Amino acid sequence: MSKSFRVRAAGKSHKASASALVENFLEMMSAERGASANTLAAYRRDLVDAEGALMARKVSLRDADAAEVKRYLSSISQAGLAATSQARKLSSLRQFYAFLYNENIRGDDPTNSIDAPKRGRVLPKVLSAKDVSKLIGVAREQADHSKSPEESARLLCMVEMLYAAGLRVSELVELPIASVRGKQSFLYVRGKGDKERIAPLNPSARSAIDAYLKVRNMFIPDDANSESRYLFPSRGASGHLTRRRCHQMLKELAAKAGVDPEKLSPHVLRHAFATHLVEGGADLRSVQMMLGHADIGTTQIYTHVAGDRLRATVQSAHPLARRADKSRG
Repeated sequence: MSKSFRVRAAGKSHKASASALVENFLEMMSAERGASANTLAAYRRDLVDAEGALMARKVSLRDADAAEVKRYLSSISQAGLAATSQARKLSSLRQFYAFLYNENIRGDDPTNSIDAPKRGRVLPKVLSAKDVSKLIGVAREQADHSKSPEESARLLCMVEMLYAAGLRVSELVELPIASVRGKQSFLYVRGKGDKERIAPLNPSARSAIDAYLKVRNMFIPDDANSESRYLFPSRGASGHLTRRRCHQMLKELAAKAGVDPEKLSPHVLRHAFATHLVEGGADLRSVQMMLGHADIGTTQIYTHVAGDRLRATVQSAHPLARRADKSRG
């Protein structure tokens, strides 16, 4: 931790309210660890939730002991919160109490003796290559024949890029226009933790980008004082297309393509990108780099997805497997 922050935080430490300490913690996570706005918002929600629950028992978030923290976590478990969400809330508390300990605001970390909830293996939703082809086919048909060609060209560009490059939705909507102005078959993407990586672009995606760039100016407000720096500009306060609008557009496309809208989201296309690569024989290290995963353990989930899909295919299509099913019946 930098000396300037340590001195500033330490000066208030023992008098600060829990809310002020949370703000100090978030400031540190932003300034020194490069936490994104979305990550900071998640930390704030988790800590405010914990503070409210503890205060209802007349316990301060700053001073809560292990027993009180366990009681809080037990209450959200009994309320039916998913194990993944419980684990995230515990992780937020761990980070916060580690901050208090490092700043000498507390002499202990009450989360040290608390185990994370056990989580079963949750496989990501994945679209088949056939479903992805349907989506792209309908998006391309709309781009060729729609009454709003600029909207259709943008949608086709988004779908092609999500599937070709395995982008997170936040990475897609925040892409700068400069990232695609050349004719390269790849993108420089700034992802989580402000880390840059190279993501691939196939010829189909490159063609969709070039077509969209011809109509992109139609999405820039007429009264704009300057050119938008975003690939997907918007009239909204953020200056770029929102993640929510991206979700909505994909749901609408899924319905038109005969794909269950509940199965489709930007992240599902990212999962499809990774799973189809693994199914095609790509090595995990390459997939890890293209996805921007810090830990290859995160990437390994796609070997399970691909394996489960292959087993299901064999079970339904292989004659010996079908014969075995009949004999058991």
